[in-house]
Amino acid sequence: MGRSRGGLTTKIHAATIDENCSVALYLTAGQAHDGRQFENLYESLEIENVLEHAVLDKGYDADRIRERLRLDGVEAVIPPISTRATVIAYNKERYRERNRVERFFNKIKQFRRIATRYDKLSKTFFAAVHLVAAFLISQNS
Repeated sequence: MGRSRGGLTTKIHAATIDENCSVALYLTAGQAHDGRQFENLYESLEIENVLEHAVLDKGYDADRIRERLRLDGVEAVIPPISTRATVIAYNKERYRERNRVERFFNKIKQFRRIATRYDKLSKTFFAAVHLVAAFLISQNS
């Protein structure tokens, strides 16, 4: 994943409890679709992390994702994409909590190395993301 294959557009996918604590992190190239990364992120969650609801953005709106969450007894709080034939209702009050995920991303991007993506190798960049996430957890413990 050099500059020509994702580089500055590398995406960080995160499952978070709140703005200070990430539970799972996953890294993809910028051109990769968000919804296809759901399984990797969801499978990397530890069993101890019992979810009551999953608040996801429109990029994760897919029937297979909703079905997987339903089978596991997790409420899917995902706004439908505009091209959906049937409008699916979602809990708008609970979706407001998604701003905590955005605050998490804002906090990790306060570190210049993460915001500017200086690392040429994906493994060194991902290591830096993990270090920053661990730092945020330790600051708020």
